[in-house]
Amino acid sequence: MLELKIKNKTIYAEDESTKALLKNGHYGEEENGILKLSNVEALYLIDARNATCTSSKGPVSFFELAKGAWKNKKFIAKYFAYKDWRDRGLVAKEPNKEYVQPQENPVKKYPANELKLPNYKLHGIFFKSDLITIIEEDSEGKEIYEKYWFGQYGSYKAPDRGKLNKLDVYETLFLIDHKMLSLYNATREEVFGLAAKRHPNFQSLYDVYSDWREKGYVVKTGFKFGTNFRIYFPGAKPGDANSKKWMHSKHVLHVFPKSAKLLISEWARAIRVAHSVKKTFLLALPGVSSHKAARIDFVLYHRHGGEADKPTTMPPKFAMLTLGEEEYLGGDVLARSIEEATKRKLELLLAIVDRETAVTYYIVRRIMLPKSKNEYYEIDWLQP
Repeated sequence: MLELKIKNKTIYAEDESTKALLKNGHYGEEENGILKLSNVEALYLIDARNATCTSSKGPVSFFELAKGAWKNKKFIAKYFAYKDWRDRGLVAKEPNKEYVQPQENPVKKYPANELKLPNYKLHGIFFKSDLITIIEEDSEGKEIYEKYWFGQYGSYKAPDRGKLNKLDVYETLFLIDHKMLSLYNATREEVFGLAAKRHPNFQSLYDVYSDWREKGYVVKTGFKFGTNFRIYFPGAKPGDANSKKWMHSKHVLHVFPKSAKLLISEWARAIRVAHSVKKTFLLALPGVSSHKAARIDFVLYHRHGGEADKPTTMPPKFAMLTLGEEEYLGGDVLARSIEEATKRKLELLLAIVDRETAVTYYIVRRIMLPKSKNEYYEIDWLQP
């Protein structure tokens, strides 16, 4: 039987057999002959390990220990994420404790090719309610589609059905900015202003679009996958008008400005859709981070070769940020948590606790797009 005590809001174990069992399981921190436990550790031991807890007034139940925490933000998400990790036989520790220092986390490098565009002088009509441009020139409109994949010539996946090339609003602005396109019925400022009315974060969206396009990537709508864009690596082409073959993207990209907020359930849904069609989910975090303190809930130890890592000999693998299904995640909060994890040389792991208290994990890995001012990350589902 594990015997815990509480005095002056400090939870601890002093019984030698209890201390030995808990130290073997990597719970608590020993100090002056007693093993001090965090609130979440004590709750877990009472809940899952049948520990008893007593104070000078008598037994203390899980309910009595937890009821004082109901005002704490994300208490339930934090507790059940901790419980799930511990139930898997893995160790989670409070982030303020010392640990074996890990090596630097690797950064995944993406290729980049300089985009060299032809010296075309295209003309188009901009349809303001649709945010679509139709190009006047048939042959050059077809060529920029086949060689550079700007617009949609003919019909979607059937370029032989029609002679018009249609540009979306990002492509329209990009070609205007590169002196390749002029419009009969609108200025650049008008096009941008109309788009900004539809999309509050349009400047960030267009900056990210341009960032990838200028490095040789093809960037198209990600509407079918619940994201802003889908991404094709440099050299991708849709095929000529007589080709039956269609190139499918392997990456989707969602832009999450640091000034924005998004409901967790919606954010997770987009990641799940991407993974269900075997696409890598990329996240862009444009903007400047605030100077507020970052939040990391736990440092996590994983496993090697099937064996759980021990904090006494191994470094942690992840920094955990716990989130509830019903809360909003701010881009700034996520960015600062990523920065804090990076300082600790850890990968950030998002633990999303749903309404049934089941936990889904997503790992955040930084990628490097050469000469980019924006921050980009791959988001992968993780089964611990």
